Amino acid sequence: MNKYLYSIFIALVLLGGLFFYEYFRFNDGKLHLVMCDVGQGDAIFIRTANGSDILIDGGPDDSVLTCLKNHMPFWDRDIEIMVLTHPHADHLTGLISVVKRYNVMHYFTENVEHKTLINKKLQDTLAANNLTAKYTYSGDRIDLSDKTSLLTIWPEKTWVQSNRLQDKENNSSDSVSLDINGFSLIQLLSFGNFKVLLTGDASVLIQDKTAAKVGKIDVLKVPHHGSKTGMSDYFLKQIRPNAALISVGDKNRYGHPAKPSLDLLENNNVKYFRTDTDSEVEVVSDGNTFWIY
Repeated sequence: MNKYLYSIFIALVLLGGLFFYEYFRFNDGKLHLVMCDVGQGDAIFIRTANGSDILIDGGPDDSVLTCLKNHMPFWDRDIEIMVLTHPHADHLTGLISVVKRYNVMHYFTENVEHKTLINKKLQDTLAANNLTAKYTYSGDRIDLSDKTSLLTIWPEKTWVQSNRLQDKENNSSDSVSLDINGFSLIQLLSFGNFKVLLTGDASVLIQDKTAAKVGKIDVLKVPHHGSKTGMSDYFLKQIRPNAALISVGDKNRYGHPAKPSLDLLENNNVKYFRTDTDSEVEVVSDGNTFWIY
């Protein structure tokens, strides 16, 4: 009996030690942004200073779950905010597994129709979990209690209404000759004086259109995995990032990141990190300065 009680006592001590280790590890009063290593796709996890969890996109498969597991306390099953920048498979597929595994409290996306099987599966999964999309437009702002905010820069509501896209794969008479990436969300994450521009797969025309509004930032999520025509020199000179993150698959068939994009970053003295060579990249900020691991 004493041996049994002793085993229980040891187990409780170990569990308590694990709890306190996890608590202080994930609640250090700083903002953590993780560019998850999900291959050829995007998934960005953010844990705020007060412990709120934000997920921007989910990557091309369920490998995002490993990223969440490694950067959330084991008892935390809530994701306060989930965002889909646009409904392409390399950004949305992993969200299906996330919605099944976690309690997602709020889901934000852009208002564009995309009739693919994988997007329908996501919509069905959201409906089964009583999650309704909240469309976000330029000027919409989510303020959290720890000086963290997420401001939508693009798209503008009137622009969406006049350019509403029916996916070209449908061959609909309502289709417009505009790539769906033109609707991709661009959002500005702020924590104190620290700013990160999250660009999804936004086109270069939209980036240039919104760059002056954004102004100086600290970290850039490089648009469209660093594609050849994904950024302009004007865009970089307007936002002047100190560092850039590129989410890209190893030896991907698209040749991302392309040399012209890397040259642009280097010519503008922007230090960049890429998941195909650096694996997972974590940015930590106290609201004034930041560190990259």
